[in-house]
Amino acid sequence: MDSADGGLEMKDKIAIKIVNAAGKLLAENCSEGETALVYDGEYCQGDVILVELSEVPAHYWVQLDDAREKSLVYLTGNVSYVIPFGDARLNISPKAFCGAKHLLTVRKARTYEVESYRNLALNVWDQHHMNNMYPHAYANVETRGEAVFAAQNAIDGVVVNNSHGEWPYASWGINQQEDAQITVDFGRDIETDRIILYTRADFPHDNWWEAVTLSFSDGSDIRWELEKSSRPHEITFPAKRVKRITMHDMKKSDEPSPFPALTQIEVYGREI
Repeated sequence: MDSADGGLEMKDKIAIKIVNAAGKLLAENCSEGETALVYDGEYCQGDVILVELSEVPAHYWVQLDDAREKSLVYLTGNVSYVIPFGDARLNISPKAFCGAKHLLTVRKARTYEVESYRNLALNVWDQHHMNNMYPHAYANVETRGEAVFAAQNAIDGVVVNNSHGEWPYASWGINQQEDAQITVDFGRDIETDRIILYTRADFPHDNWWEAVTLSFSDGSDIRWELEKSSRPHEITFPAKRVKRITMHDMKKSDEPSPFPALTQIEVYGREI
C-alpha cells in the first residue's frame, strides 16, 4: 500500500533525522526494523537528532553517536535528542558528537534480548527534557544545575567513582540538600529483585551515606544500610513489580565532608 506522500508504507518503520536550530533537515534515513544514518558534517549549536517510529511502545537498541555505548530502551513515541554543547557536554566523552563523520543506529530489539535478565535502569541517552524514552532519571536537586552532577549520570553505565567532575567522573550531586531524592522511571511495569549502588568515593573530598531508603511504586520501602567503600553496594529482595523507584532519606556519616554523591544505580530484573 502506498502512503499519502507516495512512498512505500513500511511496517516497523524507523526514521533517523538531524535538523538544525531553524528546523532545516540536514540528513535522514529510514528503513524497516533497523536504520543507520551516516552524517557527513559537523554538529552546530541547536542541532537535534530525531527518531521517528511507527511501532510504539516497544524496545529498541539506540546508539546516537558511535563514540558512546548503545542502550536497550523502552520507547513510547518519537524521540528528540539535543546535541550538547559547552558545559552541557562535560558529563559525556569528549569524543562524542565531534568531527565531521557520525554513525547513528536504531534497531528494534529481538524478543530474547528484551526478555533477558539485565540492568533495566541503564540508558546512555537520557536527558532532562527526554520524553518517550525509558528508563528516565530525575531528581529534586542537582548541584548548581551542572551537567556533571545531573540525575541522568546515575544511569549512564559509567561506574568510575574515585573522583568527581567531568567525564568519566560525572555523578548525581545533591548540593548538600537534606531532602534530596532521585527517581528512576521505567515507563512501564518491570520486575526487579536486585539493586546495585556505586556511591561516589573521592575520599576525603566526599562523604558517604550510612543508610538510604528505597521506595517502590508498589507502595513498599526498603531501608538499606551502607558502608564506606568504593566497591558496589548490592541488595537483593523478593521480586517486586514496579514502575518507579525513588532513593531518598539518605543519612550522611559524621565525617567532616559535606559531599556525599551517587555515581550509579543499577536495577536488575526482567520485563513483565
